Amino acid sequence: MVEYIMPIIIGIATGLAIGYIIAKSLEKTKATKILRNTKKEATSLLKKARIEAEILKKDKILQAKEKFIELKSEHEKVIISRDKKISEAEKRIRDKESQVSQELDNNKKNNIEISSKIEDYEKKVSYLERRGEEVDKLHRKQVENLEVISGLSADEAKKELVTSLKEEAKTDAMSFIQDTLEEAKLTAQQEARKVILNTIQRVGVEQTVENCVSVFNIESDDVKGRIIGREGRNIRALEAETGVEIIVDDTPEAIILSCFDPVRREIARLALHKLVTDGRIHPARIEEVVKKTEKQLQQEIIEVGKRTVIELGIHGLHPELIKTIGRMKYRSSYGQNLLQHSREVANLCGLMAAELGLNAKLAKRAGLLHDIGKVPESESELPHALLGMQWAEKYNENAEVCNAIGAHHDEIEMKTLIAPIVQVCDAISGARPGARRQVLDSYIQRLKDLEDIAFGFSGVQKAYAIQAGRELRVIVESEKVSDAKAGELSFSISQKIQNDMTYPGQVRVTVIRETRVVNIAK
Repeated sequence: MVEYIMPIIIGIATGLAIGYIIAKSLEKTKATKILRNTKKEATSLLKKARIEAEILKKDKILQAKEKFIELKSEHEKVIISRDKKISEAEKRIRDKESQVSQELDNNKKNNIEISSKIEDYEKKVSYLERRGEEVDKLHRKQVENLEVISGLSADEAKKELVTSLKEEAKTDAMSFIQDTLEEAKLTAQQEARKVILNTIQRVGVEQTVENCVSVFNIESDDVKGRIIGREGRNIRALEAETGVEIIVDDTPEAIILSCFDPVRREIARLALHKLVTDGRIHPARIEEVVKKTEKQLQQEIIEVGKRTVIELGIHGLHPELIKTIGRMKYRSSYGQNLLQHSREVANLCGLMAAELGLNAKLAKRAGLLHDIGKVPESESELPHALLGMQWAEKYNENAEVCNAIGAHHDEIEMKTLIAPIVQVCDAISGARPGARRQVLDSYIQRLKDLEDIAFGFSGVQKAYAIQAGRELRVIVESEKVSDAKAGELSFSISQKIQNDMTYPGQVRVTVIRETRVVNIAK
């Protein structure tokens, strides 16, 4: 049995050894092929890399050559421009040298002429000295002869001559001083007129006439019905909120807003524009829009003040004074727009101060602020000049500016040269033709007095004088004034107007009482 197994085992072992040898030889052959392929790939990659490197090298060389050519051309331009400048400088130097040489030649000629003139001068001086000695001798002889004839010595004669000359000089001096004073007065008046005329001519002014009516243009007459509302509720709400009389008549594509207060009129105009643009017109919306418009107008007032001080070149004003300047746009002085008047006075003051050699910026500042007392936030019994001076002092304005504001109507003493300039320029601005209308101012004051009378009664919330002062609308607080008391209030106001005021025609007093109940659904 063993004899049979052993040959099999030997055969298997021999087969395994032969298979191992064959596998190794095959593996070696495969590795050799892979190595050969790898070498071929490496060789091809090296060739490609060399080719790419050559191409890249050529590109870089071309770029370098182009850059060199470009730099060379720029350098040549610089060299050419430099050579041109050098040649121009050399030309200027040559011209200068030729000019200097000409001047030297001229100087030589002049020196020769001067030397000859000096010789002539010395001869003349010696001649004059000789003549002077002769004159002195003759003078001494003449004096001796005069002493013999007059019986006075030379010193005594001098004293008498000096005394007589003193008296004559005093008389001549007094007449000369009198003539000089009269001439100075006349000259001063002429110079003052000249300064004022020059100042007026250099300031461009506008003819400003304030009115009490604004025209609101609409696209079509269909909008009028929406503005009036059902049974006139929209127009009544708008009049009650703004205090402006809204006149809707046959005027095509226009609605008239009538009110003596420009601020109210502007609020009504802007609110009406927003309502018409939006299309929603009803009492609640009207109240909301009017309140928003009031806030917007306050912001616009500040912007107007800032714009004004920037245009006039005035810096460092307190924000409250800037706001006050903005409010001037909606106030008038004898029918003249207060902001335009103040700007005009500021420009006049600056020009006049410059003509007189004073501080033009300070004068312009005083001219702009001189009427700030006319736009108080609350009523005051002080004159507007003193009130404006108090405001300027409160906001740390310059002492000269404060004095000019307070003294421009002679309420206080003028302490600086700017004060009379502000007073004169204020008078110039108001006195020119077409600047002011006294009638309009008294009319506006009468409307304000009507409203003030209404506010004197308790329970009055708002009061508006409309229809040129022919009607006074009074809105009362429903909690304080009952329906019965509303009639009594209307009668009391009409009696007080009748007793305290002078007015043409009749004044209708309308008392409006409204009850509002508001609840919020959450």
